[in-house]
Amino acid sequence: MRYIVMLALFGAAFGFPADFEEAIPVAEPEPGVNWAVLIAGSTGWGNYRHQADVCHAYQILHRNGIPDERIVVMMADDLAHNIRNPTKGIIINHPDGKDVYHGVPKDYTRFDVTAKNFLRVLKGDREGVAGIGSGKVIESGPHDNVFVYYTDHGAPGIVAMPHGGMLHADDLVTTLKEMHQESKFNKLVFYLESCESGSMFDKMLPDNINIFATTAANGKESSYACYMDKTRKTFLGDLYSVNWMEDTDVESVQKETLQQQFEKVKMLTNRSHVQEYGDMNIKNDIIGQYQGTINYPSVTLPPYRQVPHDAIPSPDVPLAILNLRLETAETDEERQTVLAELKDELNLRTSIAQKMKDIVTMATDDAEQAEDILVNHHRDITARACYKAAVNHFHDTCYDLSQYEHALRHMYTLVNLCEEQVPLDRVTAAMDSVC
Repeated sequence: MRYIVMLALFGAAFGFPADFEEAIPVAEPEPGVNWAVLIAGSTGWGNYRHQADVCHAYQILHRNGIPDERIVVMMADDLAHNIRNPTKGIIINHPDGKDVYHGVPKDYTRFDVTAKNFLRVLKGDREGVAGIGSGKVIESGPHDNVFVYYTDHGAPGIVAMPHGGMLHADDLVTTLKEMHQESKFNKLVFYLESCESGSMFDKMLPDNINIFATTAANGKESSYACYMDKTRKTFLGDLYSVNWMEDTDVESVQKETLQQQFEKVKMLTNRSHVQEYGDMNIKNDIIGQYQGTINYPSVTLPPYRQVPHDAIPSPDVPLAILNLRLETAETDEERQTVLAELKDELNLRTSIAQKMKDIVTMATDDAEQAEDILVNHHRDITARACYKAAVNHFHDTCYDLSQYEHALRHMYTLVNLCEEQVPLDRVTAAMDSVC
Protein backbone atom coordinates (compact mmCIF):
# COMPACT_ATOMS: atom_id res chain seq x y z
CA MET A 1 0.00 0.00 0.00
CA ARG A 2 1.36 3.44 -0.85
CA TYR A 3 0.01 6.75 0.34
CA ILE A 4 -1.11 9.51 -1.97
CA VAL A 5 -2.21 13.01 -1.07
CA MET A 6 -5.96 13.17 -1.50
CA LEU A 7 -6.97 15.95 0.84
CA ALA A 8 -3.60 17.55 1.28
CA LEU A 9 -4.71 20.49 -0.81
CA PHE A 10 -7.06 21.34 2.04
CA GLY A 11 -4.73 20.30 4.84
CA ALA A 12 -3.30 23.68 5.70
CA ALA A 13 -6.74 25.28 5.84
CA PHE A 14 -7.85 22.77 8.47
CA GLY A 15 -4.63 22.76 10.45
CA PHE A 16 -3.64 19.22 9.48
CA PRO A 17 0.00 18.29 10.01
CA ALA A 18 2.43 18.51 7.11
CA ASP A 19 2.66 14.73 6.92
CA PHE A 20 -1.12 14.44 6.63
CA GLU A 21 -0.68 12.76 3.20
CA GLU A 22 0.82 9.72 4.92
CA ALA A 23 -2.38 9.22 6.92
CA ILE A 24 -4.60 8.58 3.90
CA PRO A 25 -4.08 5.13 2.41
CA VAL A 26 -5.10 4.78 -1.21
CA ALA A 27 -4.63 1.46 -2.97
CA GLU A 28 -2.45 1.37 -6.03
CA PRO A 29 -4.16 0.20 -9.19
CA GLU A 30 -4.09 -3.57 -9.23
CA PRO A 31 -1.59 -4.94 -11.72
CA GLY A 32 -3.25 -6.65 -14.64
CA VAL A 33 -2.33 -9.98 -16.20
CA ASN A 34 -2.56 -11.40 -19.70
CA TRP A 35 -5.18 -13.83 -20.98
CA ALA A 36 -5.42 -15.37 -24.45
CA VAL A 37 -7.69 -17.50 -26.61
CA LEU A 38 -6.20 -19.25 -29.66
CA ILE A 39 -8.57 -21.05 -31.99
CA ALA A 40 -8.32 -22.95 -35.26
CA GLY A 41 -11.73 -23.52 -36.79
CA SER A 42 -11.00 -26.34 -39.23
CA THR A 43 -10.13 -30.01 -39.42
CA GLY A 44 -8.18 -32.24 -41.76
CA TRP A 45 -4.77 -32.49 -43.36
CA GLY A 46 -5.65 -30.08 -46.16
CA ASN A 47 -6.23 -27.41 -43.51
CA TYR A 48 -2.93 -28.18 -41.73
CA ARG A 49 -1.96 -24.50 -41.79
CA HIS A 50 -4.68 -23.36 -39.39
CA GLN A 51 -3.66 -25.57 -36.48
CA ALA A 52 0.01 -24.96 -37.28
CA ASP A 53 -0.70 -21.22 -36.99
CA VAL A 54 -2.36 -21.69 -33.60
CA CYS A 55 0.45 -23.91 -32.30
CA HIS A 56 3.00 -21.29 -33.34
CA ALA A 57 0.96 -18.57 -31.62
CA TYR A 58 0.91 -20.63 -28.45
CA GLN A 59 4.70 -21.00 -28.50
CA ILE A 60 5.04 -17.21 -28.78
CA LEU A 61 2.73 -16.44 -25.87
CA HIS A 62 4.19 -19.20 -23.71
CA ARG A 63 7.76 -18.11 -24.47
CA ASN A 64 6.83 -14.53 -23.65
CA GLY A 65 5.68 -15.42 -20.17
CA ILE A 66 1.93 -16.00 -20.32
CA PRO A 67 1.30 -19.13 -18.23
CA ASP A 68 -0.73 -22.02 -19.62
CA GLU A 69 -3.48 -21.49 -17.08
CA ARG A 70 -4.24 -18.19 -18.82
CA ILE A 71 -4.02 -19.47 -22.43
CA VAL A 72 -7.02 -21.33 -23.85
CA VAL A 73 -6.32 -23.37 -26.99
CA MET A 74 -9.13 -24.66 -29.19
CA MET A 75 -8.23 -26.89 -32.14
CA ALA A 76 -9.28 -30.24 -33.59
CA ASP A 77 -5.88 -31.83 -32.77
CA ASP A 78 -6.02 -34.24 -35.70
CA LEU A 79 -2.65 -33.47 -37.30
CA ALA A 80 0.24 -34.53 -35.11
CA HIS A 81 -0.53 -38.23 -35.42
CA ASN A 82 -2.38 -38.05 -38.73
CA ILE A 83 -1.69 -40.90 -41.14
CA ARG A 84 -0.38 -38.35 -43.65
CA ASN A 85 2.10 -36.81 -41.23
CA PRO A 86 5.62 -37.99 -42.12
CA THR A 87 6.94 -36.65 -38.80
CA LYS A 88 4.56 -38.09 -36.22
CA GLY A 89 4.01 -35.88 -33.20
CA ILE A 90 5.49 -32.84 -34.95
CA ILE A 91 3.79 -29.82 -36.55
CA ILE A 92 5.71 -27.01 -38.23
CA ASN A 93 4.63 -23.54 -39.38
CA HIS A 94 7.61 -22.66 -41.57
CA PRO A 95 9.61 -24.66 -44.13
CA ASP A 96 12.28 -26.59 -42.21
CA GLY A 97 10.90 -24.94 -39.10
CA LYS A 98 11.01 -26.21 -35.54
CA ASP A 99 8.22 -28.25 -33.99
CA VAL A 100 5.47 -25.96 -32.67
CA TYR A 101 3.18 -28.73 -31.34
CA HIS A 102 5.11 -29.67 -28.21
CA GLY A 103 3.56 -28.48 -24.98
CA VAL A 104 0.42 -27.05 -26.58
CA PRO A 105 -2.53 -27.35 -24.15
CA LYS A 106 -5.42 -29.44 -25.48
CA ASP A 107 -8.19 -27.45 -23.83
CA TYR A 108 -10.92 -28.04 -26.39
CA THR A 109 -10.46 -30.52 -29.24
CA ARG A 110 -12.50 -32.27 -31.92
CA PHE A 111 -16.26 -31.92 -31.29
CA ASP A 112 -15.70 -29.43 -28.46
CA VAL A 113 -14.44 -26.74 -30.86
CA THR A 114 -17.69 -24.91 -31.56
CA ALA A 115 -18.90 -21.33 -31.84
CA LYS A 116 -20.94 -21.68 -28.65
CA ASN A 117 -17.99 -22.97 -26.65
CA PHE A 118 -15.71 -20.28 -28.05
CA LEU A 119 -18.12 -17.54 -26.91
CA ARG A 120 -18.55 -19.23 -23.52
CA VAL A 121 -14.78 -19.32 -23.08
CA LEU A 122 -14.51 -15.63 -23.96
CA LYS A 123 -17.24 -14.63 -21.51
CA GLY A 124 -15.76 -16.71 -18.71
CA ASP A 125 -18.85 -18.93 -18.60
CA ARG A 126 -17.44 -21.79 -16.57
CA GLU A 127 -20.86 -23.37 -16.07
CA GLY A 128 -21.47 -23.34 -19.82
CA VAL A 129 -18.41 -25.51 -20.46
CA ALA A 130 -18.76 -27.74 -17.40
CA GLY A 131 -17.78 -31.26 -18.39
CA ILE A 132 -16.43 -30.08 -21.76
CA GLY A 133 -12.72 -30.26 -22.52
CA SER A 134 -10.51 -28.77 -19.82
CA GLY A 135 -13.28 -26.43 -18.70
CA LYS A 136 -10.79 -23.58 -18.86
CA VAL A 137 -12.27 -20.13 -19.58
CA ILE A 138 -11.07 -16.54 -19.67
CA GLU A 139 -11.45 -15.28 -16.10
CA SER A 140 -10.14 -11.81 -16.81
CA GLY A 141 -11.05 -8.70 -14.90
CA PRO A 142 -11.01 -4.92 -15.40
CA HIS A 143 -7.22 -4.66 -15.12
CA ASP A 144 -6.36 -7.51 -17.50
CA ASN A 145 -5.52 -7.49 -21.21
CA VAL A 146 -6.93 -10.18 -23.50
CA PHE A 147 -5.48 -11.41 -26.80
CA VAL A 148 -7.65 -13.42 -29.20
CA TYR A 149 -6.32 -15.11 -32.33
CA TYR A 150 -8.61 -16.98 -34.71
CA THR A 151 -7.66 -18.70 -37.98
CA ASP A 152 -9.80 -20.65 -40.44
CA HIS A 153 -12.19 -20.27 -43.39
CA GLY A 154 -14.74 -17.51 -43.64
CA ALA A 155 -17.41 -15.87 -45.77
CA PRO A 156 -19.38 -12.61 -45.51
CA GLY A 157 -20.30 -12.11 -41.87
CA ILE A 158 -19.27 -15.61 -40.73
CA VAL A 159 -16.23 -17.68 -39.85
CA ALA A 160 -16.22 -21.46 -39.80
CA MET A 161 -16.00 -23.89 -36.91
CA PRO A 162 -15.25 -27.62 -37.10
CA HIS A 163 -18.62 -28.52 -35.58
CA GLY A 164 -21.85 -26.97 -34.39
CA GLY A 165 -22.42 -24.33 -37.04
CA MET A 166 -20.84 -21.04 -38.00
CA LEU A 167 -19.73 -18.12 -35.83
CA HIS A 168 -21.73 -15.10 -36.95
CA ALA A 169 -20.42 -11.53 -36.76
CA ASP A 170 -23.33 -10.26 -34.68
CA ASP A 171 -22.88 -13.02 -32.09
CA LEU A 172 -19.16 -12.30 -31.82
CA VAL A 173 -19.51 -8.54 -31.52
CA THR A 174 -22.42 -8.86 -29.07
CA THR A 175 -20.22 -11.05 -26.87
CA LEU A 176 -17.35 -8.53 -27.04
CA LYS A 177 -19.72 -5.70 -26.09
CA GLU A 178 -21.03 -7.71 -23.15
CA MET A 179 -17.51 -8.40 -21.98
CA HIS A 180 -16.80 -4.67 -22.03
CA GLN A 181 -20.01 -3.84 -20.17
CA GLU A 182 -19.18 -6.42 -17.51
CA SER A 183 -15.58 -5.13 -17.12
CA LYS A 184 -14.11 -8.41 -18.33
CA PHE A 185 -10.96 -6.71 -19.60
CA ASN A 186 -8.87 -3.58 -19.59
CA LYS A 187 -8.11 -3.83 -23.31
CA LEU A 188 -8.67 -6.57 -25.86
CA VAL A 189 -6.79 -7.22 -29.11
CA PHE A 190 -8.21 -9.55 -31.76
CA TYR A 191 -6.24 -10.93 -34.74
CA LEU A 192 -8.46 -12.70 -37.30
CA GLU A 193 -7.35 -14.79 -40.28
CA SER A 194 -10.02 -15.90 -42.78
CA CYS A 195 -11.48 -15.04 -46.14
CA GLU A 196 -13.79 -11.98 -45.93
CA SER A 197 -12.54 -11.55 -42.35
CA GLY A 198 -13.10 -7.80 -42.40
CA SER A 199 -16.86 -8.42 -42.55
CA MET A 200 -16.75 -9.72 -38.98
CA PHE A 201 -15.98 -6.23 -37.66
CA ASP A 202 -16.72 -3.68 -40.39
CA LYS A 203 -19.54 -1.34 -39.31
CA MET A 204 -20.00 -3.66 -36.33
CA LEU A 205 -17.20 -3.13 -33.81
CA PRO A 206 -17.50 0.12 -31.82
CA ASP A 207 -14.45 2.34 -31.43
CA ASN A 208 -15.08 3.11 -27.75
CA ILE A 209 -15.03 -0.24 -25.95
CA ASN A 210 -11.24 -0.70 -25.64
CA ILE A 211 -10.95 -3.28 -28.44
CA PHE A 212 -8.56 -3.20 -31.38
CA ALA A 213 -8.94 -5.78 -34.16
CA THR A 214 -7.00 -6.54 -37.31
CA THR A 215 -8.02 -8.91 -40.10
CA ALA A 216 -6.21 -10.73 -42.90
CA ALA A 217 -8.54 -9.37 -45.57
CA ASN A 218 -11.34 -6.92 -46.14
CA GLY A 219 -14.94 -8.07 -46.24
CA LYS A 220 -14.99 -9.02 -49.90
CA GLU A 221 -11.79 -10.95 -50.64
CA SER A 222 -9.88 -14.11 -49.84
CA SER A 223 -7.09 -14.52 -47.37
CA TYR A 224 -4.01 -16.44 -48.54
CA ALA A 225 -2.25 -19.68 -47.66
CA CYS A 226 1.53 -19.96 -47.93
CA TYR A 227 4.53 -22.25 -47.47
CA MET A 228 3.54 -25.26 -49.56
CA ASP A 229 5.51 -28.21 -48.21
CA LYS A 230 6.28 -30.85 -50.83
CA THR A 231 7.03 -33.50 -48.23
CA ARG A 232 3.82 -33.02 -46.28
CA LYS A 233 1.88 -32.02 -49.41
CA THR A 234 -0.01 -29.23 -47.69
CA PHE A 235 0.40 -25.57 -46.82
CA LEU A 236 2.15 -24.86 -43.53
CA GLY A 237 0.81 -21.39 -42.81
CA ASP A 238 -1.41 -18.47 -43.74
CA LEU A 239 0.17 -15.31 -45.08
CA TYR A 240 -1.23 -12.77 -42.60
CA SER A 241 -0.69 -15.14 -39.69
CA VAL A 242 2.93 -16.08 -40.39
CA ASN A 243 3.68 -12.42 -41.03
CA TRP A 244 2.53 -11.27 -37.59
CA MET A 245 4.04 -14.26 -35.80
CA GLU A 246 7.40 -14.16 -37.55
CA ASP A 247 7.51 -10.44 -36.79
CA THR A 248 6.92 -11.09 -33.09
CA ASP A 249 9.56 -13.84 -33.25
CA VAL A 250 12.30 -11.42 -34.29
CA GLU A 251 11.27 -8.08 -32.77
CA SER A 252 11.35 -6.82 -29.20
CA VAL A 253 7.94 -7.25 -27.61
CA GLN A 254 8.89 -4.48 -25.20
CA LYS A 255 9.56 -1.94 -27.94
CA GLU A 256 7.48 -2.67 -31.03
CA THR A 257 3.96 -1.28 -30.97
CA LEU A 258 0.78 -2.76 -32.38
CA GLN A 259 0.85 0.04 -34.93
CA GLN A 260 4.33 -0.92 -36.10
CA GLN A 261 3.38 -4.59 -36.33
CA PHE A 262 0.19 -3.75 -38.22
CA GLU A 263 2.07 -1.67 -40.78
CA LYS A 264 4.64 -4.43 -41.35
CA VAL A 265 1.99 -7.12 -41.69
CA LYS A 266 -0.06 -4.92 -44.01
CA MET A 267 2.96 -4.42 -46.26
CA LEU A 268 4.02 -8.08 -46.28
CA THR A 269 0.52 -9.43 -46.73
CA ASN A 270 0.49 -8.08 -50.25
CA ARG A 271 -2.15 -10.35 -51.77
CA SER A 272 -5.08 -9.16 -49.63
CA HIS A 273 -5.91 -5.92 -47.84
CA VAL A 274 -5.17 -6.20 -44.13
CA GLN A 275 -7.68 -4.15 -42.14
CA GLU A 276 -7.98 -2.56 -38.70
CA TYR A 277 -11.08 -1.82 -36.61
CA GLY A 278 -12.09 -0.51 -33.22
CA ASP A 279 -10.12 1.73 -30.86
CA MET A 280 -7.16 3.15 -32.77
CA ASN A 281 -5.58 4.54 -29.59
CA ILE A 282 -4.66 1.01 -28.57
CA LYS A 283 -2.25 0.82 -31.51
CA ASN A 284 0.25 2.84 -29.49
CA ASP A 285 0.62 -0.02 -26.99
CA ILE A 286 3.57 -2.37 -27.25
CA ILE A 287 2.74 -5.83 -28.53
CA GLY A 288 4.05 -7.33 -25.30
CA GLN A 289 1.02 -5.98 -23.44
CA TYR A 290 -1.02 -8.61 -25.27
CA GLN A 291 1.43 -11.26 -26.47
CA GLY A 292 3.54 -11.46 -23.30
CA THR A 293 6.20 -9.11 -22.00
CA ILE A 294 9.26 -11.31 -21.47
CA ASN A 295 11.76 -10.24 -24.11
CA TYR A 296 13.43 -13.45 -25.24
CA PRO A 297 16.24 -13.38 -27.79
CA SER A 298 15.03 -13.17 -31.36
CA VAL A 299 14.14 -16.43 -33.07
CA THR A 300 16.29 -17.28 -36.09
CA LEU A 301 14.11 -18.38 -38.98
CA PRO A 302 15.33 -21.08 -41.36
CA PRO A 303 16.85 -19.75 -44.60
CA TYR A 304 13.80 -20.22 -46.81
CA ARG A 305 11.90 -17.09 -47.68
CA GLN A 306 11.69 -14.44 -45.04
CA VAL A 307 8.67 -13.15 -46.98
CA PRO A 308 6.51 -15.99 -48.41
CA HIS A 309 6.21 -15.75 -52.18
CA ASP A 310 4.13 -18.87 -52.83
CA ALA A 311 0.87 -17.58 -51.38
CA ILE A 312 -2.38 -18.58 -53.05
CA PRO A 313 -6.04 -17.73 -52.27
CA SER A 314 -7.38 -20.05 -49.60
CA PRO A 315 -10.22 -21.35 -51.81
CA ASP A 316 -7.59 -22.65 -54.27
CA VAL A 317 -5.77 -24.73 -51.66
CA PRO A 318 -7.59 -28.05 -52.23
CA LEU A 319 -6.86 -27.97 -55.96
CA ALA A 320 -3.23 -26.93 -55.40
CA ILE A 321 -2.70 -29.84 -53.00
CA LEU A 322 -4.27 -32.30 -55.42
CA ASN A 323 -2.12 -30.99 -58.28
CA LEU A 324 1.03 -31.39 -56.18
CA ARG A 325 0.05 -34.93 -55.25
CA LEU A 326 -0.55 -35.67 -58.93
CA GLU A 327 2.85 -34.25 -59.93
CA THR A 328 4.64 -36.28 -57.27
CA ALA A 329 2.71 -39.55 -57.65
CA GLU A 330 5.18 -42.42 -57.88
CA THR A 331 2.90 -45.16 -59.23
CA ASP A 332 0.11 -45.33 -61.75
CA GLU A 333 -2.24 -46.53 -59.01
CA GLU A 334 -1.44 -43.50 -56.89
CA ARG A 335 -1.90 -41.23 -59.90
CA GLN A 336 -5.31 -42.71 -60.66
CA THR A 337 -6.37 -42.28 -57.04
CA VAL A 338 -5.47 -38.59 -57.09
CA LEU A 339 -7.17 -38.09 -60.46
CA ALA A 340 -10.36 -39.57 -59.01
CA GLU A 341 -10.14 -37.21 -56.01
CA LEU A 342 -9.55 -34.27 -58.35
CA LYS A 343 -12.58 -35.22 -60.42
CA ASP A 344 -14.69 -35.49 -57.26
CA GLU A 345 -13.55 -32.04 -56.10
CA LEU A 346 -14.39 -30.42 -59.43
CA ASN A 347 -17.74 -32.19 -59.59
CA LEU A 348 -18.52 -31.06 -56.05
CA ARG A 349 -17.80 -27.44 -56.94
CA THR A 350 -20.05 -27.69 -59.99
CA SER A 351 -22.80 -29.28 -57.92
CA ILE A 352 -22.66 -26.58 -55.25
CA ALA A 353 -22.85 -23.82 -57.87
CA GLN A 354 -25.78 -25.51 -59.62
CA LYS A 355 -27.70 -26.03 -56.40
CA MET A 356 -27.24 -22.39 -55.46
CA LYS A 357 -28.42 -21.32 -58.91
CA ASP A 358 -31.50 -23.52 -58.56
CA ILE A 359 -32.24 -22.09 -55.11
CA VAL A 360 -32.05 -18.51 -56.39
CA THR A 361 -34.13 -19.26 -59.47
CA MET A 362 -36.86 -20.91 -57.39
CA ALA A 363 -36.84 -18.30 -54.63
CA THR A 364 -37.06 -15.29 -56.96
CA ASP A 365 -39.12 -16.74 -59.81
CA ASP A 366 -37.58 -13.92 -61.86
CA ALA A 367 -34.80 -14.74 -64.34
CA GLU A 368 -33.37 -11.21 -64.49
CA GLN A 369 -33.33 -10.77 -60.71
CA ALA A 370 -31.84 -14.23 -60.28
CA GLU A 371 -29.01 -13.44 -62.69
CA ASP A 372 -28.16 -10.23 -60.81
CA ILE A 373 -28.17 -12.03 -57.47
CA LEU A 374 -25.85 -14.74 -58.76
CA VAL A 375 -23.20 -12.41 -60.22
CA ASN A 376 -23.16 -9.51 -57.74
CA HIS A 377 -20.44 -10.33 -55.20
CA HIS A 378 -20.05 -7.02 -53.44
CA ARG A 379 -23.14 -6.05 -51.47
CA ASP A 380 -22.79 -5.13 -47.81
CA ILE A 381 -24.79 -7.03 -45.22
CA THR A 382 -27.62 -4.96 -43.78
CA ALA A 383 -30.41 -7.58 -43.54
CA ARG A 384 -28.46 -9.51 -40.91
CA ALA A 385 -31.35 -11.44 -39.37
CA CYS A 386 -32.41 -12.74 -42.79
CA TYR A 387 -28.85 -13.62 -43.79
CA LYS A 388 -28.10 -15.39 -40.52
CA ALA A 389 -31.23 -17.52 -40.80
CA ALA A 390 -30.51 -18.29 -44.47
CA VAL A 391 -26.92 -19.36 -43.74
CA ASN A 392 -27.99 -21.59 -40.87
CA HIS A 393 -30.72 -23.24 -42.95
CA PHE A 394 -28.32 -23.80 -45.85
CA HIS A 395 -25.80 -25.31 -43.43
CA ASP A 396 -28.41 -27.65 -41.95
CA THR A 397 -30.19 -28.55 -45.19
CA CYS A 398 -27.71 -28.35 -48.07
CA TYR A 399 -24.04 -28.47 -47.15
CA ASP A 400 -22.23 -28.58 -43.84
CA LEU A 401 -20.16 -25.40 -44.23
CA SER A 402 -17.45 -26.70 -41.90
CA GLN A 403 -16.86 -29.70 -44.17
CA TYR A 404 -17.61 -28.26 -47.62
CA GLU A 405 -15.39 -25.19 -47.63
CA HIS A 406 -16.18 -24.33 -51.25
CA ALA A 407 -19.82 -23.78 -50.31
CA LEU A 408 -18.65 -20.74 -48.31
CA ARG A 409 -17.70 -19.12 -51.61
CA HIS A 410 -21.40 -18.94 -52.46
CA MET A 411 -22.62 -17.28 -49.28
CA TYR A 412 -22.56 -13.90 -51.02
CA THR A 413 -25.58 -15.21 -52.95
CA LEU A 414 -27.51 -15.49 -49.69
CA VAL A 415 -26.42 -11.94 -48.83
CA ASN A 416 -27.84 -10.79 -52.16
CA LEU A 417 -31.11 -12.66 -51.71
CA CYS A 418 -31.67 -10.97 -48.36
CA GLU A 419 -30.59 -7.54 -49.60
CA GLU A 420 -33.05 -7.93 -52.51
CA GLN A 421 -35.70 -8.56 -49.84
CA VAL A 422 -36.63 -11.93 -51.22
CA PRO A 423 -38.85 -13.35 -48.46
CA LEU A 424 -36.91 -15.65 -46.15
CA ASP A 425 -39.61 -18.31 -46.23
CA ARG A 426 -39.26 -18.50 -50.02
CA VAL A 427 -35.49 -18.86 -49.68
CA THR A 428 -35.69 -21.65 -47.10
CA ALA A 429 -38.46 -23.40 -49.02
CA ALA A 430 -36.28 -23.35 -52.13
CA MET A 431 -33.42 -24.88 -50.13
CA ASP A 432 -35.72 -27.61 -48.87
CA SER A 433 -36.80 -28.38 -52.42
CA VAL A 434 -33.38 -28.24 -54.09
CA CYS A 435 -31.27 -29.86 -51.41
